[in-house]
Formats: sequence, structure tokens, C-alpha cells
Amino acid sequence: MQTFRDLETAAYCPRKLYYRRRESEVDRTPPTEVQERRDLAFQYERLLTDDAALAGAPIAVTPTQFRSRLGQARARLDDWEGLVDPAGRDVHLSGRDARGVAHKVLADPPRPSLVFAGDPPTRGVWEPQTVRLVAAAKALAWERDRPVETAYAEYPAHGVVRRVAMTTRRKAAYRAALRTAETIDGPPARADTSAKCEPCEFREECGVKTRSLRSLL
Repeated sequence: MQTFRDLETAAYCPRKLYYRRRESEVDRTPPTEVQERRDLAFQYERLLTDDAALAGAPIAVTPTQFRSRLGQARARLDDWEGLVDPAGRDVHLSGRDARGVAHKVLADPPRPSLVFAGDPPTRGVWEPQTVRLVAAAKALAWERDRPVETAYAEYPAHGVVRRVAMTTRRKAAYRAALRTAETIDGPPARADTSAKCEPCEFREECGVKTRSLRSLL
């Protein structure tokens, strides 16, 4: 059975997934800065009202921007209370095809929420993260034996919360990532020169040569 993380990686770069699977006994504990950012997702109401708490929080935008964005989310989302005080936290889910952790599970109707420590796109959700969200929604639906039509993506360091519908296109991206993850039995072809390779921990072993735009010109 695939993990949510592996499916996200397969959607991002199959070659990265291949090298990650070759590792053994790797510590998967998130870095401290990642965990600190994720923890912000459980402090929204406090951060909206407590100036001292916000001043010491590891946010990636100004306090004014953070509160403006979070305030807009609170006004826009009819299930804000479920996000602030979820029915489940760090819930292990196991579906028909994939398993993993949902950082929050909202109740009635059940929906998963995943908390991302990085930066959000201008609109929507990054496609690899979309695949992870669909995996979580499908696993939750399998466990509860009822449809799960929406999920949430949270970028707490930016004060951004987005509702993600389980559209046909997103489900297709999930199925494509699942097929990729299930069929990898050797190193996939190297990616073209891409900025996504620059932060990859396997770039030296992988052999992809990354070059700046200036050098290409």
C-alpha cells in the first residue's frame, strides 16, 4: 500500500521517489522549523487576538497580512470551528490504496485537512499536494464508508486556508501518481533542467545537472 507522502513525491518527481525508497532506516521526523510552522494551524484564534503570541510566531508574512488572510478565511468558511477545534488531530488513515496521516479530521461531514509548512501558490494548491489531499480524502471515505467530497489545505505560516474540491481532474492526477508509484522498479528518466531539482536531497546521487537561467542564456 502506498503512503500519502510517496504519492505526493511521485506526482512531483518519480525519480526522487525511487531514490527515497532506496534509503533505509531514515529518520522521518520533520525538522523543527517545519513542526513549528505546522503547530500554528492549531493556534489560529490565539494568533488573531494575542499580539505577543503573533510577534513570536514563525510566520512568513507581516502580522497585518497574516491576520487579514486568516480573518478572511474565518469569515468565508462555514466550518471554521471544525478547523480550529478538529474532531481528530494527526489521525492515521488507511484506505484501499493508500495510507498516511491527516493533520486534522473534521466531522459531520468528515473531511481531512493537511497542513503544509511551505509557501502556497497564488491560487489553489500545488499539484503534488493536491494528490496528497485526494489520497487522504479517499482513505477517510474508505474508513467511514461515505463520500468525502472536499478537503482542506492549510499554509499556516501565511495565514492561508483553502477548501479543495475532489474534482475529476484532481482524482485523475491522484490515479496517475498511484500508477507511477506502483510501477517504479528502477530509476525513472531524469527530469529536464528544473528549479524543482535544486532543493532535492538526492540531486547529487541522481545526476541531474541544474543550471541557472543566466548560464543557459
